[in-house]
Amino acid sequence: IAAMAYKYSVGQPFMYPQNHLNYAENFLYMMFGVPCEPCKVNPVLAKALDRIFILHADHEQNASTSTLRLAGSSGANPFACIAAGIACLWGPAHGGANEEALNMLKEIGTPDRIPEFIEGVKAKKYKLMGFGHRVYKNYDPRAKLMRETCHEVLEALGLHDDPLFKLAMALEKIALEDDYFVSRKLYPNVDYYSGIVQKAIGIPVP
Repeated sequence: IAAMAYKYSVGQPFMYPQNHLNYAENFLYMMFGVPCEPCKVNPVLAKALDRIFILHADHEQNASTSTLRLAGSSGANPFACIAAGIACLWGPAHGGANEEALNMLKEIGTPDRIPEFIEGVKAKKYKLMGFGHRVYKNYDPRAKLMRETCHEVLEALGLHDDPLFKLAMALEKIALEDDYFVSRKLYPNVDYYSGIVQKAIGIPVP
């Protein structure tokens, strides 16, 4: 449904799934394939997307799950329940966190502005998105795997020199070395890296 919604938004024909592809491969095929030419799904991107789906699904009783279950408890149909869960995910404090992390990077703009931004965060002038987690108080264990995935995707697509991604890696390095963030255990979380991965793959930001 998401792939078809994307195709509709860009005025391209729908692509139907292929039986020889797995779930993540089919999603990428349905998102980016076109009928007029063959589409070979990059295995590195498919692996990354598979990890994103798994790591975000394994998140216990979060806000969107609670919303979906609450809607279901009223006897609402499955489509309405799923829509309610997705609507909850839209918010910047939940599923929209990776989008907010990307917006933060755009706001910073260039690596030379990072020190000013860091000082602004400490002074509560700016908000640091994609760092720390309300559930994982010490370190988001999913972030380690997603960081690895992030570098694999950037390497596969030749994007290590892309300005946005260079900025993201520079901010990560400074935040991991700054006592203010380390003492508060504000480490990059899964949303920080998954936002970068999805941007690199080509999944549009709303």
